Amino acid sequence: ALVSGFSCPRTGGDARAVYCCGFQDVKYCCDDPHSFFPYEHSYMWWLSVGALVGLSIAAVVLFAFIITVCVLCYLFISTKPRSKLDTGLSLQ
Repeated sequence: ALVSGFSCPRTGGDARAVYCCGFQDVKYCCDDPHSFFPYEHSYMWWLSVGALVGLSIAAVVLFAFIITVCVLCYLFISTKPRSKLDTGLSLQ
């Protein structure tokens, strides 16, 4: 649902709030032209920290997986018997 149109500053509102901020469904007048979110900056900061922690954990898990695959491949190749397989055909 889109917000009905309005102009900033609103009648009876803060005269300094001359910018239209927010999203399509949540619009409000504000005094900061860079204020896109109707939330406190600390909320957005914690969201960023949470995203960084999540990405860090995912990177560590991916790195551990890659290391495990490399070690298992090395062990598989190094423990393989080095003698040729008997094909059953004798060369003359």
